[in-house]
Amino acid sequence: MRNKKHIGSRLDDLLEEDGTLAVAEALAVKRVLAWQVKEAMARKKMSKTALARKMKTSRAALDRLLDSGNTSVTLLTMNKAAGVLGKRLRVELVNA
Repeated sequence: MRNKKHIGSRLDDLLEEDGTLAVAEALAVKRVLAWQVKEAMARKKMSKTALARKMKTSRAALDRLLDSGNTSVTLLTMNKAAGVLGKRLRVELVNA
């Protein structure tokens, strides 16, 4: 007989019990952010090299920002990209 412990459970509950909820949430936020930056770059017809130059950062730092699976990007890098692209970065804590 199969274990019915999680039948009717929310995915968040399962991930929290498994200890992977924070990682899953961070990856989801990073994927959205990377997508938004890529979309803004496309609208402005801006290359990676041009964006990195205007951000006064390295191409490697920009590549980390655009890599949807890399969560090691800094808030400073995210904020610089947002500013160059005519956007504002907003980070906030919300109730769980």
